[in-house]
Amino acid sequence: MKLKFLISSLLVLLGTSFAGDNYSLNLKGNVQTQATKSIEDEDNNLSSLWLRANLGAEYKSDAFDALVMMRIFAPEFGNNIDGKNYDKILADLYWVNYKWKLGESTLLNFKLGHWKTDWSQSTHFGTYIDKDLSARGLWMRDQAHNAMELGFKHGLSQLNVMLATSDNKANTGYVRVEESLKFTFPLEMKFAYRTNAIDVVQNTSYITHRVATYASFSIIPNLRLYGELACFYTQDEDLVETVPNFVRKDPSYLKPGEAWLPFYVGLEIPTFGVLDNFLFEVEYIKDRDEVSAKQPNASELAWTAALVKKLGKSKLQFSVYSEEELNDIGLAFRLTSTIR
Repeated sequence: MKLKFLISSLLVLLGTSFAGDNYSLNLKGNVQTQATKSIEDEDNNLSSLWLRANLGAEYKSDAFDALVMMRIFAPEFGNNIDGKNYDKILADLYWVNYKWKLGESTLLNFKLGHWKTDWSQSTHFGTYIDKDLSARGLWMRDQAHNAMELGFKHGLSQLNVMLATSDNKANTGYVRVEESLKFTFPLEMKFAYRTNAIDVVQNTSYITHRVATYASFSIIPNLRLYGELACFYTQDEDLVETVPNFVRKDPSYLKPGEAWLPFYVGLEIPTFGVLDNFLFEVEYIKDRDEVSAKQPNASELAWTAALVKKLGKSKLQFSVYSEEELNDIGLAFRLTSTIR
């Protein structure tokens, strides 16, 4: 049944070839391996391990784009039900995107489906506009959305306004606005705003505002300074949390009336062809020990050093990073081998 669903999804993309005169349909796929090891973890050979495959198809035309991607895990890395392991196949990405050209450098688009945004460009931190502050790890930059989005591109600017839901009745969700600027000189900037405005339509809920900015400046090839700064603020309201329709999607540390200002800075360093990328990053979150009950001694500072090396159709990503405290060392490794 799962295989039939996968084949049917790919055939749907094949059937959309009438959407534009100039079009392409390509299979996409890769196999990924990731392992982590905490030096503090003496009970296991590895702290975590998974193997997975990503398989799908992408359609592109002048007026219409679409993508369907499945994510497949073996039984050992899939579902454990009643003590037995089963394989897991996820519909990881599926979206359609309608495009209208309004001028020489002006484009309007409407996107609908389930997709991911890769906002921060950090190797280990960031994506504050979407993620919980406790979420960090090797290339954990993307965030999934069930959404509709209107995009407007003009010159150097790309503006996206998203309306996203986190349940199947659209009773909870958020509004997300993102502005990206790519200048002719090597400077890239992003600004974003997100608020859980949909939560309060049918529910009693606190409103949290998230604002973030990201900047990257390349001095010379592979010598780049980049970073991200965010501000979270939950409105100070007198709500009755015992009412039946009270919902709280935000983490408990985002208390009403309090603000958080997380940030990180990163430096990409040239290796003169030895590596494709070598990066070092430092993050600061005041009162980080309040973020996660599992890390009561968490240092306000955190760091990571990461390298990337492309080997033919494969890409190796490796990082060394601090865990709860600065001297708690963790290692992470990912190998992605592209099929097509």
